[in-house]
Amino acid sequence: MATIHRTTLEPTKLELLTGWLPEQSWYEGGGRSPALVRAGGFRLDDPEGEVGIEFMIVVDTGGQRPVAYLTPLSYRGSEAKDIPADALIGTSEHGVLGTRWIYDGDRDPVVRSQLEALLRGGAEPQMQSESDTPDPTVVVHGAGPGDGTSKARIIRVLRRADAVEGPAGSVVTGWTWPDGTGVRGVVATVEAA
Repeated sequence: MATIHRTTLEPTKLELLTGWLPEQSWYEGGGRSPALVRAGGFRLDDPEGEVGIEFMIVVDTGGQRPVAYLTPLSYRGSEAKDIPADALIGTSEHGVLGTRWIYDGDRDPVVRSQLEALLRGGAEPQMQSESDTPDPTVVVHGAGPGDGTSKARIIRVLRRADAVEGPAGSVVTGWTWPDGTGVRGVVATVEAA
């Protein structure tokens, strides 16, 4: 189980994401820099205890209307050799753990493996900011296409978090808009290949 440390992170996750997000093809803000606020999310545990896994939802309040984005993150104690270099969001100094390499979790094999485990019922979502605490608000709607053992499945992380119902083979979680309105929506799906 992951331990959540109450300490500093320099630069912060939001600062790193502010520089990284505009470079992504799915970012809707055009050429402007986002104004990000944390809005929700959850964690998964790495069975090996080496990689921190967080599915953070941030809201960009800098445009004409707020837009919510899912930003899966992986935290590692050293540079990863099995992840493309361009998946690195940045490094940050953790007040307890030292330098952390923060990657786009959608491109991290440990994150992908644990997301697949969650969709099969083999992993339990954890609270975003509490150690060893399951998050009952994260709902998994079945394994989706196939019997759960087929390799012919595609797991998609939905980068735009929209308030929609979850079909079979989806992960649903909640977040809060800047005006305080709570919503729920799909953040990942599994589809037949």
